[in-house]
Amino acid sequence: MINWKILSLNKPYSRRSWFYPLISVLIVISITFSSVLPSQAFSLFDLLLQGARVIQLSNISERQEMRLGQQINKQLLRSKVRLSRDRRINQYINQIGQRLVPYSSRPELKYTFQVVDSKSVNAFATVGGYVYINEGLIKTAENEAELASVIAHEIGHVGGKHVIRQMRKSAIASGLARAAGVEESKLVQIGVDLAYRRPNSRRAEYDADSRGLRTLRRAGYPPSAMVSFMQKLLKKRSRVPAFLSTHPATSSRITALRRQINAQPSNSKRGLNKAVYQTRISSIR
Repeated sequence: MINWKILSLNKPYSRRSWFYPLISVLIVISITFSSVLPSQAFSLFDLLLQGARVIQLSNISERQEMRLGQQINKQLLRSKVRLSRDRRINQYINQIGQRLVPYSSRPELKYTFQVVDSKSVNAFATVGGYVYINEGLIKTAENEAELASVIAHEIGHVGGKHVIRQMRKSAIASGLARAAGVEESKLVQIGVDLAYRRPNSRRAEYDADSRGLRTLRRAGYPPSAMVSFMQKLLKKRSRVPAFLSTHPATSSRITALRRQINAQPSNSKRGLNKAVYQTRISSIR
């Protein structure tokens, strides 16, 4: 039989045995964190409240990145990005994308490929494997290989974590970066803003091109399709498409791509049939 009287007498002592040491630890942690930098100081109370909502971009986990991508995607769909309801074209784009993923630099990531209901020639990617392709770009491509080259390029941005680096730079410039990290809600807003502006650096574009070219070649598509698509857009007499206006140094990139292609030539003809491609995308008006 349990002696409840003895247990109750020992209870206050039991509480004191862990309560005061815990208070001491919390005070030490609070002093340590708040003295990191005057401009980046934060209270322990803030840290405890934020919990998992704070993300350290310099050491972001794959799970955090995917969650961040989901949140950014939700905000984009609530604002200006309207997705195509054409099931046929969505399945086709996803089919191409998933064919490329195993040959990318981050094949373990779960990618989401979405078609944007817009006639503008554009494509972009956010964190966590979210890739967006405009209907206007799909119609501009002459064959599947050219379309695959664009998707491979955007996958290359995800593989290089270029958007994450841009988010970190924006957070620091805006004074949002703290010793513990950046609040998820603020990162989501930065991600949405970057998705609209797409301020990729010259270095990031070259890296995405190289990664995309490798992915394209490994997946069995002719690497020359990436060059032919860029050339096609540059020859247009109308204003420069959004896809190129947000991707700098296009002529130099074409030269660099040709150099890489010549160093490792390919005879693949996969995805070059124009008639088959036009049939696959015929539902786009």
